Amino acid sequence: MPSTPSVSQDAHVTSSPAVAAPPPHALSIARISVAALAATVWIFLYATIERMAKWLTYDLFRMAKGERLPSAVEFFLYEAPKVLLLLVLVVFVVGIIRSFFTPERTRRMLAGRREAAGNVLASLLGVVTPFCSCSAVPLFIGFVTTGVPLGVTFSFLISAPMVNEVALVLLLGLFGWKVAGLYLATGLAIAISSGWIIGRLKLERWVEPWVYRTATGPSADTVRPTWNDRLRLGRDAVKEIVGKVWPYLLAGIAVGAGIHGYVPENFMASIMGKGTWWSVPLAVVIGIPMYSNAAGIIPVVQALLGKGAALGTVLAFMMSVIGLSLPEMVILRKVLKLPLIATFAAVVGIGILIVGYLFNILI
Repeated sequence: MPSTPSVSQDAHVTSSPAVAAPPPHALSIARISVAALAATVWIFLYATIERMAKWLTYDLFRMAKGERLPSAVEFFLYEAPKVLLLLVLVVFVVGIIRSFFTPERTRRMLAGRREAAGNVLASLLGVVTPFCSCSAVPLFIGFVTTGVPLGVTFSFLISAPMVNEVALVLLLGLFGWKVAGLYLATGLAIAISSGWIIGRLKLERWVEPWVYRTATGPSADTVRPTWNDRLRLGRDAVKEIVGKVWPYLLAGIAVGAGIHGYVPENFMASIMGKGTWWSVPLAVVIGIPMYSNAAGIIPVVQALLGKGAALGTVLAFMMSVIGLSLPEMVILRKVLKLPLIATFAAVVGIGILIVGYLFNILI
């Protein structure tokens, strides 16, 4: 029949590899090229920051070396672009990681776990799922109503802000892997132990009753994003997060520059050094009412250490700012009664004090 060759020819054309569609999860050549170019520019800028800061301070502005104001200016011109570049990099990477850890998937991973294993898993998930304090209430409700134990829920809520991925990468870039690893290990230890203690105390009666009556229902799984989608999520995260935190970041660097340039060398050692027993609790008390994100507090930490403050004291100060912030306590009041909030603050605060004293003794 005359139609037979036509059908055969059509089948041959449609099966030809020349018109085969690309795999749905493949990265486009254009996106790979843009990513490679962006990485090259990032590396070049990061490698030239120090020389540029010195040139601007002493050649362009013609400031005299060794004086207080030039020292502060050089600190700011060096640290501001350096920390911003680190922040852009880590937020982009974390934006991609977030696409693998949605709140619904996190709840499913924690629901039904034995409590001890749940505390460890929840603390680890808190590191890679960087939800902010404004997410504390919906996350708490979702966890509790899907069967996640109260102590495991608190391990996550403590770890997520305290073991902050931005702080971790900035500490790695500014102080090296030892200080960054110290921050990670101690933050996880506090989150795991605090959650376990809160779970042992059986404080469910101090959760607001309406929380347990809230029905969340099973959420449908979303479509798995492609790698092109994940790159877009990383880009969008940079726009959103860096766009929000850069004023805090520059304010923190400005404070750090003032400390670096004008605070006498031994002044911070006298009030935040190893020899003063009250320095650690004072640092925690000062840190709690402060509201700053990790990007804003790290430059202050760097300046304090440079002026002689003890590592344990400064670490306790940073953890209290990030992990025991007053705004988060106010937000949690919507779902927790005051005795449970006080217990949470006391347990985490004691853990931070232990960390501060321990590292002042050991280091």
